[in-house]
Amino acid sequence: MSSLPQRVAVLGATGSIGASALDVIARHPDRLRVSVLAAGSQVDALLALCAQHRPQHAVIADESGYARLRDGLRERGLDTRAHAGSTALDQLVAGDACDVVVAAIVGAAGLSSTLAAAHAGKRLLLANKESLVLAGELVIAAAHASGAEIIPVDSEHNAIFQCLRSCRAQGEVRRVVLTASGGPFRGRSRASLADVTPQQAVAHPKWSMGPKISVDSATLMNKGLELIEAHHLFGLSSDRLGVLVHPQSLVHSLVEYIDGSTLAQLGLPDMRTALAVGLGWPERIQSGVAGLDLLSHGRLDFEAPDLEAFPCLRLACEAMASGGTAPAVLNAANEVAVSAFLQGQISFLSIPALVEDALAALPATPASSLDALLAADLQARRLTESAIAGQAQRA
Repeated sequence: MSSLPQRVAVLGATGSIGASALDVIARHPDRLRVSVLAAGSQVDALLALCAQHRPQHAVIADESGYARLRDGLRERGLDTRAHAGSTALDQLVAGDACDVVVAAIVGAAGLSSTLAAAHAGKRLLLANKESLVLAGELVIAAAHASGAEIIPVDSEHNAIFQCLRSCRAQGEVRRVVLTASGGPFRGRSRASLADVTPQQAVAHPKWSMGPKISVDSATLMNKGLELIEAHHLFGLSSDRLGVLVHPQSLVHSLVEYIDGSTLAQLGLPDMRTALAVGLGWPERIQSGVAGLDLLSHGRLDFEAPDLEAFPCLRLACEAMASGGTAPAVLNAANEVAVSAFLQGQISFLSIPALVEDALAALPATPASSLDALLAADLQARRLTESAIAGQAQRA
């Protein structure tokens, strides 16, 4: 270990994953130091974090917040430099301001900074699954070319990483199984989901997450996106990937080997464990998470996912099999549909319907460049927005 603390950039610092990362970092001042904090539009929350962690740089993605951020830092007597916009963030991530990047910006907005970190050869703690869903081939190729080290911090992929002790699934791996909590509606029929409200959908039974990710968990789209992510991270074909519903959320994923052995990673549902793995690897460091007392939990249950009630998982598997631009279309249509649902514009069951319509209307083409992927993303967004507007006019 270097005698100097590793400088960490936390992107998405005001979100739940950002908060967990900062908690772990603060426990190890001798080896970790926050050097960059980035947020979307919450200037006051970012200022509070700057006062607590004293980074060298603070970035607000919404450029209209720059003056408030700059003036707020001055008023607090902080030496932190203010920046605004995605270009400034990409430059900081790619430059000498940090050694490690925690990529926790929600949605496709996180792609640019993720690619910047990958191209720059940084250690990349990847919590932004959309980067790999939208442009997995490009991100992985950039990391291989630069020597960047990607450590996934989604609990499922981090579990696989730990069982494999790397992001490389060698020939002795037969298959990998990701676990899903089942979300708040596990066991319910498709018909019973017609009147689900946004408040019910974001009430996850195990994890504390943002509204978009919580809705994705409720539809099982989150698990579908994670399958696509695992395909890229570990170089596994779709026939070597599976999903089991595990409501206790204690077994985070399983790796089955060709000799019949299965390794699983278990732990309490707390993101700080995965983040501590990423920040300390290959060493183990304190995360603030207690050990797992299996006796107090009593039992571990597993069941197959219900693809009729939750078709988003099926749609994601189909997009993964199609490849090319299909995952980008899936992700973009889903982001627009989930946003509309959270705003009360569409029903819960309209989310998979809109995604399926977008995939049918925009057949997969080769993911030959970032421009091609972003064009597919934009097409899917416009198509889905138009469909939602049409529903509103007919209502």
